[in-house]
Parts: sequence; C-alpha cells; structure tokens
Amino acid sequence: MYRLVDLTRRTLEVGLLCGAVVACLLFCARATAAEEAGVLMAGAATSNITPPLGEMIVGNWEPVPAAQVHDELHARCLVLAEGPTKLVFVICDNVGIPREVFDEAKKQIAEKTGIERSHVLTASTHTHSATTARGPRRIAGAPPEELNPYQSFLVQRIVDGVRRALGNLEPAQIGWGKIDEPSEVFNRRWFVKDASLLTNPFGGIDRVRMNPPRGSAQLDRPAGPVDPEISFLSVQSTSGRPIALLGNYSLHYVGGVPNGEISADYFGYFGKLIEKKLNAQEQTPRFVGILSNGTSGDVNNIHFAAKTSPKYAAYEKMQEVANKVASRVAEAHEKIEFRTDVKLAAKETELELQVRQPTEEMRAYLAGVDERGEKAAGHRRERSYARRIASLEKSPKQVSVPLQTFQIGELGIAAVPFETFAETGLEIKDRSPFPDTFTIELAGGSFGYLPTPEQHRLGGYETWLGTNYVEKEATVKIVNSLMDMFEGFNNE
Repeated sequence: MYRLVDLTRRTLEVGLLCGAVVACLLFCARATAAEEAGVLMAGAATSNITPPLGEMIVGNWEPVPAAQVHDELHARCLVLAEGPTKLVFVICDNVGIPREVFDEAKKQIAEKTGIERSHVLTASTHTHSATTARGPRRIAGAPPEELNPYQSFLVQRIVDGVRRALGNLEPAQIGWGKIDEPSEVFNRRWFVKDASLLTNPFGGIDRVRMNPPRGSAQLDRPAGPVDPEISFLSVQSTSGRPIALLGNYSLHYVGGVPNGEISADYFGYFGKLIEKKLNAQEQTPRFVGILSNGTSGDVNNIHFAAKTSPKYAAYEKMQEVANKVASRVAEAHEKIEFRTDVKLAAKETELELQVRQPTEEMRAYLAGVDERGEKAAGHRRERSYARRIASLEKSPKQVSVPLQTFQIGELGIAAVPFETFAETGLEIKDRSPFPDTFTIELAGGSFGYLPTPEQHRLGGYETWLGTNYVEKEATVKIVNSLMDMFEGFNNE
C-alpha cells in the first residue's frame, strides 16, 4: 500500500515536472520566435547590491563605516529587444561607480549574452547613503588597478541582473511621456552679497556659493536654472501587464539618513511607490520601478529663499519627494499611447578631454596649509583640497570619457559620466532632433562635476579643482558629440 502511494506520488511529481519543462520550452520557443520575427520584447529584473556592514559610506565629507541597512540597494535592469537589436539599462543605487567597474560589467555581459557593449547603459543614482564603489583614486584614467572585493561583487550582480532580465523577455508594448514637478528642484548655487560666504580653499573669492545659509538676507539670486521635467519610459506586456517603468528626474539625492545607515534614498522609494500606483504588485515576473538621475549637478530640493523650513524625521522627506514624483508619473501615465513598432538603436563614442592642472599660485597657497595650522584664518576645506591637488600630480594629463545615445522610436536618451548641471541638460533637450529627450548622468563612469564654461567663471564648490577635473570647455565638446550621435540616428 505504502509503495503504491509512493509510486503514485512520484509519478505525479514526474508528470508535474515534465509539464513545467514543456511549458517552459513552449514559452521560450514562443519568445525566440517573436524575437526572430522582430516583435518588440521586454524583460526586467533586479539584483541586490547591498554591501556588507563596515564598508565606508562616502556621501559626506568624512566617510563612516556602514553600521545598519535601512533599505537594500539594487541594480535595476531593463532589456528591450527588437529582432537582433537589444538595449539594456542598468541603474545602480550608488553615489558614483567608476568606469573600470562598469567596463568590466559590460565586457562580461557581452561575453555571456552577445549584447554589444555600446548597447548597455549603466549608471549610478547618486544616493549619498551607499558605500563606495570607488578605489583610492579620485580621477578616472589613472593606471588601472585590480577591482576590490565590493567592485567585483558589483560587476557580478550587474551581469546577473541583465541575464535574468533577458530570461524574462516577452512580447511587449512601450510608451513614454513627461510631466513637470517643480516643487522639489532648486538651484543650489547662489549669488550672495557677503564676500565672507564666497571664500574657496585656494585663497580666493568666488562669485557664487553652493548651499548658502537658508533664508539669509545675503541671498541675491540663483546662479542657474532647474529642469522640473520628469521623463519616463513605460513597458507593458501586450496584454497590458506592467513590466517596468524607467523615470528620470533632475534632482540630487534628498538625504535625511542617520549617520552610518545604508539607503537607496528617494530613488528606491520611487520604485516601490510607482509599483503600487500602477497596480503592479505581486506579479510574476515582478514589476521593476526605476528612477535614474537627470542633470542635477547644481540642483537639490532645498528652498534657500524660504524664511522657515519644515522639520522632517529621518527618511520622511525622501518619501515625500518620491511620492510626489511617482504620483505625477502615474498621472501622466494614464495619457500615454503604447506601441509595438518602435525602432531601437544605440551609439557610443570616446571623447578625449584634458585634465585640469593646478596653477603655480594654487600650489604655493596649498603648500602652506600645514604651516598655517588648524586655527589660522582660511577655508575649512583647505587640507582636503591640498590632498586632492597632490593626487593630481600622479594622474594623466588627459582622459577618455564614454558618451552614449539611445533611440527608442521618437525618444532620444543621452548618457554622460558626470554630475551634470541642469542648464546642460536643458541645452541637450533643446538641441536634440528628437521630439522627446532626456539625459542620464553618472552613466558609464564617474568623472566628477561638469560645470559649463560660464559657471566655471563664477566659481563655487562644483568648479573647484579636486571636485571638477576636466577642462573648462568640456560641456561644449560633450553636447556637440551627443548631437552628432543623435543626428546619426536620423541619417541611417
């Protein structure tokens, strides 16, 4: 009797297993046939990239070891396919991932999947409460080093995430849209009336100040514009089940994180909230909500002119910002049209840029930092920038930076490896030949801040050598290169 029951159970188990295998094979066959026929396909997945406790969080001036994880960090992956052409997005919860890490991930993705490296867009969100993925160098392009353990782990998880997204490919439809949310973006660079607020670490006086005192009578006017637009790309199955949504908002991190805690900041909260607002919970495969950072190098969510500011508990403000952004996207999402007939294309180029060098006056001033001592009058960041300038002596005199562009139908996407100013993002949108365009920053690497030539003349933290590393005309060359690539899509 027991043997009969056991045999029946085993027979049932084998039958179920065979049925599952057959179903899987049929699904894969249908997916392969659809892909070969040029049907639009999409798949998404996430990889957990949370580091071990004890790794250094580098979002503030003084790094601190991670002591707690408030919310897990992820590499959020989206793959689009049309026939043999595939586009890959990988947006990572990190303050800034160096080029050598992303390059190794792209190399392995190409080896394991056959997807061209130029078709893989990797970027950091710029959360300030993630542990560092950088090595000891501050400027990319220096002699390569072996990846450290966390960097190697990050590479593997990025590759795994893309492979899992490929495994989820299914016939899909796609749409995109945009909507403004101006209440959370403020330019953080200000002209001020008090010269004592304008000192820099090199013994000089700037014309603008980053993050001036809030509500101060010394405030004059912001030194640049903001971009309030939320752009987004939404992907669904052909039956209307949400697969993924990729948003883009030109706002720096929000913060409000206790010291030593790991968090994906408002980017992570957005992913959870947009899933809920699109009624995409508890699905198989799981919906993936993604928020990339736009051009926010000079933008945060602090209203500097306000006389009073509300008080927030830890994590409260970032949830508020994420809810606003997700709510606006959900509102605009109701009006977009989904299509299955979009062209997918990608371009990539390398741009050689000169690395800025310290002037003799700068060297002479910083050489006296130790002699002046801690109590001498001077900028409080002199010692920090003296170390940064010293490190430049061993750096190359020029670097090659990667630039990318994607085409998805009438949507153009630019990717730059810098913390880019809002005015540059607005220029890219204005000059783009596509009706809709947005830019993902810190993509392909992390080369520091990217002020415009005019902003360089104004000075301020983002322009200081050691915060910015490349030539002052870099934005001109970068935008022109991106436009050439965008125009190339139209000429094919």
